[in-house]
Amino acid sequence: MFEMNFTAKDVQSLRERTGCGMMDCKKALTEANGDMDKAIELLREKGLAAAAKKAGRIAAEGLVVSKVDTGKKVGVVLEVNAETDFVAKNAEFVSFVDAIAETVMAQNPADVDALSACNLSGSDDTVADALREKILTIGENMKIRRFQRFEGDLVSYVHGDGRIGVMVQFDTDLAEKPEFTACGKDIAMQIAAANPQYLNRDAVPAETLAKEKEILTAQAMNEGKPANIAEKMVMGRINKFYKEVCLLDQEFIKDNDLTVAKYVANVAKELGGKIEVKAFARFEKGEGLEKRNDNFADEVANMIK
Repeated sequence: MFEMNFTAKDVQSLRERTGCGMMDCKKALTEANGDMDKAIELLREKGLAAAAKKAGRIAAEGLVVSKVDTGKKVGVVLEVNAETDFVAKNAEFVSFVDAIAETVMAQNPADVDALSACNLSGSDDTVADALREKILTIGENMKIRRFQRFEGDLVSYVHGDGRIGVMVQFDTDLAEKPEFTACGKDIAMQIAAANPQYLNRDAVPAETLAKEKEILTAQAMNEGKPANIAEKMVMGRINKFYKEVCLLDQEFIKDNDLTVAKYVANVAKELGGKIEVKAFARFEKGEGLEKRNDNFADEVANMIK
């Protein structure tokens, strides 16, 4: 029986160092008899070198798309990262991101790993193989970062050439009316601009609320307020907190006299039907990722060396 001279940790380490797939790393380590450097060489020899060498570079640019298939009542908001804004505007990259979005809508993968194993829409290649090919041909590291798929009555919005993508799911009997579409677009733009964290008060996690109350209580006590006054101040400030983080509690940007909930209710009443915001997603390109700050002259100098 063949004895493996490496562990699962070695496979993971090689994967982290090269950005190659789990099975590619396992095969390379098997061939290299557990020698990490030799395994990296083998992966380079197999044509995975360009992808492997670039995998350590942070891909914080890219594109966010929000697409809806109105006939099938399905939509997706998706972020695919690249290293530079230049590539993000490349027609080949944009077309690739669109194909990934179509794949998510059609095949409903559970997560990014499942998506990678899907056949790319309009292609015989898997998404993972198509991504690797794009990395090799375009010459930059790319990463499918995240997606969220929705079904039902949907309104999408993209702001700033793919900087922010929003999807809003409604429960409505007015989906065919242009006034509903306009209302939905208003809500999507509100989400893009005001960046709510939750749909409503019920959606705020108990631990988040408890932490906020703890902070606000400490603030009030530090202001020298007695406990009974501090408690009342905290309740007032919690209401302000809700108005900042909950979509339906936010002031409606187009009319500050209304909350978002009141605006939606008014439109539904005028149209004689039902409009309820059920869920939303807001992706901002590169949020939470460290961006590259390379100096172009330094990069050229390093290449010459």
